[in-house]
Amino acid sequence: MPIFLYFICGIPVTAWLAKQCHVCTRDPNRRTPACQEAELLEALNMEKMMSAISCWMESSKHSLASADCRSSEEIPVLIIEGFLLFNYKPLDSIWNRSYFLTIPYEECKRRRSTRVYEPPDPPGYFDGHVWPMYLKHRQEIQDITWQIVYLDGTKSEEDVFSQVYEDVIQELAKRKGLQETA
Repeated sequence: MPIFLYFICGIPVTAWLAKQCHVCTRDPNRRTPACQEAELLEALNMEKMMSAISCWMESSKHSLASADCRSSEEIPVLIIEGFLLFNYKPLDSIWNRSYFLTIPYEECKRRRSTRVYEPPDPPGYFDGHVWPMYLKHRQEIQDITWQIVYLDGTKSEEDVFSQVYEDVIQELAKRKGLQETA
């Protein structure tokens, strides 16, 4: 099962679903965008991911009831990463907090050029596909009804992490307060 439990900087019982477990294999002979491309929702095995999420949600309910595993005061946290996921309707009821990193064209292109892909991006792929898909998905999520926190992707990793960390800690404190009053 592609679920990994660990502790992260004071946030108790955090889980991470490895995105790589849900991405289809890329076509090594790609010349044009196809469904295997990571910038398309069709490239993700969403059934497998939803199954993993459901299993995690069920197991976190059961393990919360077990005093042997962890304190009943802890609230399990699931981090689901990937900007395409905002457009997948079955996930709408799962989100408690949503974050979207914004980044200008020049910085995005610079970062993409430093990454190593197998196979490498064909010439013109960033301008012809990657950037237009980013803009398309960013526009689509602006119509989403739940609150998305937009983060400045040009800030340092530490600054972005601190902003998200503080927000998650506040959300956990609110949820803990709701649990105690129930």
